[in-house]
Amino acid sequence: MRNAVIKSVGAYAPERVIPNSYFNELLGEDVDTWLRTNLTIKERRWSSEEQAASDLAVEAAKIALKRADLKPEDIDLLIVTTDTPDYISPSTASVVQDKLNALHAGTFDINSACAGFVTGIDTAAKFIKADDNYNNILVIGTYAMSKYLDLTDKKTVTLFADGAGALILSAENSKSGFVESKLHSEGQYNDWMGIYGGGTRNPLTPQKVAAKDHLLKFVKKFPKEINPTTWTNMISGVIEKHDLNPNNIDHYFFTQININSIWETMDNLKVDKSKAHTIMDRYGYTGSACIPMALNDAFEKGKISKGDKLIFMGSGGGLAFACALFQW
Repeated sequence: MRNAVIKSVGAYAPERVIPNSYFNELLGEDVDTWLRTNLTIKERRWSSEEQAASDLAVEAAKIALKRADLKPEDIDLLIVTTDTPDYISPSTASVVQDKLNALHAGTFDINSACAGFVTGIDTAAKFIKADDNYNNILVIGTYAMSKYLDLTDKKTVTLFADGAGALILSAENSKSGFVESKLHSEGQYNDWMGIYGGGTRNPLTPQKVAAKDHLLKFVKKFPKEINPTTWTNMISGVIEKHDLNPNNIDHYFFTQININSIWETMDNLKVDKSKAHTIMDRYGYTGSACIPMALNDAFEKGKISKGDKLIFMGSGGGLAFACALFQW
């Protein structure tokens, strides 16, 4: 039974550490107390001026390749998931392929914002299950949102950060690996949060730059119940198809946007909060990179064992949602 099995993981965060105290000085008020109390965030990482999303992706990929005992030329397909690409065109995946020297890999980007990584592993798993030309697929979530932050906007500048996480899926005859997935969107929220300057709808001009249209903006406040409600429903639907209940899942990896949304979802599912691995306290919000970064953190801490069932639940601007169930 050919399946897509998690071969290895890897992650990278830039060396530049930005503590909450940086924003106290930048904004002239105490934001540290609120960030620690409400979001658990103490610090985050920002890229250097020289680093782009592809550079972060390459570092995470190198770790995953080494752990899998694979060479770059063993990769058949390279998928980069990001909404902070190096360029509008060409794809960031093509840049990463060149930097890694992954000579035999096809490439493409996925932009479903912060749901991108789970969408990417869903896509990769189905490539492997459907086509025996694909035996090793590298999926990378990479995020360099610090490049798009308005340093005067308290709502965004204190939350968003940079990093990358990589996962290799390999074809094996195994009951482990990919089990089930579900994608969902609420497109009516497409104009509530995003980077709205620079595309064909709103090409950048000096006036648009002056209005900061090239930077990330929260336009409207999202209903606070939308993530916990949608996450709960999607997880329940995915696991029920396999006669599982929420307590049968060993680990939950959520988009690390709001700790309270994670805890509310775990309460909805009636599962102990300890099963949800979080990294917001050290890394802030790293978008499409946060789920593989959390997975890598749990792996490095020895929390994941052979046979464990993992839920990946991502959500991001658009609004896009993606849920996937894997067995380690």
